[in-house]
Amino acid sequence: MQVPLLDLKPQYEPLAERIQAVIAKVCASQHFILGPAVKELEGALAAYCQCRFGIGVSSGTDALLLALMTLGIGADDAVITSPFTFFATAGTIARTGATPLFCDIDPATFNLSPAAVQTFIDQKCQRRGDALYTTRGEQIKAIMPVHLYGQMADMPALMKIAQENNLRVIEDAAQAIGSEDGQGRRACSYGDIGCLSFFPTKNLGAFGDAGMCVANDPALAEKLDVLRVHGGKPKYFHSLIGGNFRIDELQAAILNVKLEHLDEWSAGRQRNAAYYDAAFARADLGRAVQTPVALPRYRHIYNQYIVRVRDRDLLRQHLTANGVGSEIYYPVPLHLQKCFAYLGHGPGDFPLSEQAAEEVLALPIFPELTDKQLQYVVDTIAAFFSRG
Repeated sequence: MQVPLLDLKPQYEPLAERIQAVIAKVCASQHFILGPAVKELEGALAAYCQCRFGIGVSSGTDALLLALMTLGIGADDAVITSPFTFFATAGTIARTGATPLFCDIDPATFNLSPAAVQTFIDQKCQRRGDALYTTRGEQIKAIMPVHLYGQMADMPALMKIAQENNLRVIEDAAQAIGSEDGQGRRACSYGDIGCLSFFPTKNLGAFGDAGMCVANDPALAEKLDVLRVHGGKPKYFHSLIGGNFRIDELQAAILNVKLEHLDEWSAGRQRNAAYYDAAFARADLGRAVQTPVALPRYRHIYNQYIVRVRDRDLLRQHLTANGVGSEIYYPVPLHLQKCFAYLGHGPGDFPLSEQAAEEVLALPIFPELTDKQLQYVVDTIAAFFSRG
């Protein structure tokens, strides 16, 4: 049996006629830049994220970069974030000229640990008036938590830290659209700016790169909007230096069709996760396979179903040999990436992130999987561990 990590064709086929129709409509209009489909998507997604304003952008990475630029973060500044995440989180901080400041993760959720952030502030930072500084003299301007794999970070705790230290908050919700915490608040609804990705592998995926920033502050929304068009307002008059961060009208039109089905697809992922949880328990694999921790009353949307396993790399070879797709998100924590060597970190600096990088494995979770396929994945893993 073949069980791919992701197959987008079953999602597309029932929507093909509608998607092709909206593509044809955009083509007929010849209105490709910031047209009516973009405005429709911005309004709908802002509301979906419990926010007032949406600003469609060219990718999830550009959403992060635009958010940092909008908050005025640059040279001689620093931003606290996680070392266990996709590269864009810290990469965009560095691109502004600011310094990424890593704090370790909660080993249960893989998200940025508020306790680790507080310890870092208490032990390794200096306060001058209302501002917080590193020992190197950089002013710490923001916290950028990541809602990894589809489950929200502990935002009330992180927001409390931010408020006590006059820090802005950028939520990296690239993998977490529609996820909720125990208070019923959604990813992106807490911070100054929330950032979404519509990369095709996401729960809401475009036909290529696309993203969005969402916000509640009208002044921030206005600045995001201006900066995404090179900082020009009115056109050709520039008081700010921005970039070309616009979302394509074609992508927005496609996403408007798909947004209607997002909750259904996320529910399908949740059903599949529940099947996995029960099947792993029935197989008595508890000591060999640690299934994801879904926090009580949280809405985990399972962009990825991540297990922790011993002999991870050998297991992955076994899965591949038996037709099961898998992936490692992520094999090298950011503080050990060569491009961040200038930060001076080494092995052992963030042990929980390093351990996660050695143990995590993503299994197929897309909503169209059958019970038979899910059971085959579990049986294949059980066979690996029964070899002794």
